[in-house]
Amino acid sequence: QVQLVESGGGLVQAGDSLRLSCVASGRTGSKYGIGWFRQAPGKEREFVVGIRWKDANAYYYLDSLKGRFTISRDNAQSVVYLQMNNLKPEDTAVYYCALDLDGLGSHVAGLYDYWGQGTQVTVSS
Repeated sequence: QVQLVESGGGLVQAGDSLRLSCVASGRTGSKYGIGWFRQAPGKEREFVVGIRWKDANAYYYLDSLKGRFTISRDNAQSVVYLQMNNLKPEDTAVYYCALDLDGLGSHVAGLYDYWGQGTQVTVSS
């Protein structure tokens, strides 16, 4: 079994920054991929960014988030971070991290094996 715990969300003002953390524990193996997704009220869940095991420098971003959001991972601590800068009200959502045992870090939600409970990010204007 695998557990994912997100943290770091909160209420901020437009232009502020937040860093979300996703801690993985349990039987993750050593070659897993992590994706961050978000879901705003009344909207479908959308992919934010993923990081592959094979190449920690290779990841997929929504085009609209490039330059503001950055993903990184600390394999020794089994933590993946999502640094979010210059936050905008439209970034308000519950942010989820997900883990895939194949190490893909794909934008396809169905390829992930485990999901966290989510952390709320609220950006006021």
